[in-house]
Amino acid sequence: MKTAIEKADTLIEALGWIRKFRDKTTVIKLGGSLLANEDALHHLLLDIHFMETVGMRPVVVHGAGSRISDAMKAEGIEARFVQGRRYTDQKTLEIVERVLADETNNDLATRFEKIGGRAMTLNFESTPVLHGQLLKLMDDDGSEVDLGFVGEVTKVDRLVIDNLCYAGQTPFIPSMCETEDGQKLNVNADTVATTVAQQLNADKLVFISDVPGVLRDPDDPTSSISSLTIAQAEQLIKDGVITGGMIPKIEACIETVRRGVKKVHIVDGNLRHGLLLEVYTSSGIGTVITE
Repeated sequence: MKTAIEKADTLIEALGWIRKFRDKTTVIKLGGSLLANEDALHHLLLDIHFMETVGMRPVVVHGAGSRISDAMKAEGIEARFVQGRRYTDQKTLEIVERVLADETNNDLATRFEKIGGRAMTLNFESTPVLHGQLLKLMDDDGSEVDLGFVGEVTKVDRLVIDNLCYAGQTPFIPSMCETEDGQKLNVNADTVATTVAQQLNADKLVFISDVPGVLRDPDDPTSSISSLTIAQAEQLIKDGVITGGMIPKIEACIETVRRGVKKVHIVDGNLRHGLLLEVYTSSGIGTVITE
């Protein structure tokens, strides 16, 4: 009886959040590292299905970094990264399209439908919704960096995504875009998610990661900071609390909030039902960044 009452209390707590977020768009960025954890992936998709069922409008953006690296290794190609982006020559681009936009995108949609969800793949074979251009970065000397076929998203077909959400379907979007002349480009999944969230005027953007949010002590996973304002996050970067690969992620979060997305969350995808606990409880389990 005690267990049953605790479950009922949890549902009551969730009710207020369910009502608040009904008909709201939430962009969920699924990191490629999570794809290797079958159990975590299954429960994450269950969480997204729950969100869809209670009236939220989830939109999934995903990468496939580890799968792409494995496929490159199998073909004798060494992965190389330049300023955090995968250097993408023609052969690598072919692997990225096959593994990310075809195999992984369809795999996620198939898994989602097996648990009762309604999925729509938005890849090059169905309905591509991301349009962009070659990404240009400079090195410390001011010279342009050669990234190969790496791009940035400049336009999102919002109408297509909105119509799917209105119809109760969950869009699954791989992190690749296409230029006006039809050139396909590899794009960093974090930047795709932030652009999609901004152009959809999403209520939330959730990064599903393999870390429990922003940590005060990188060596202590229990030191997660539950909430940060933009000013506090910027100060933590200046103080050296936020370091390494977390810096560009937090900077992307800050930019997303400044562009109108109310809340950006970082959640540990390896924690069972971590997404639901973050969205539908008062305390949450990750880090949320707000204005």
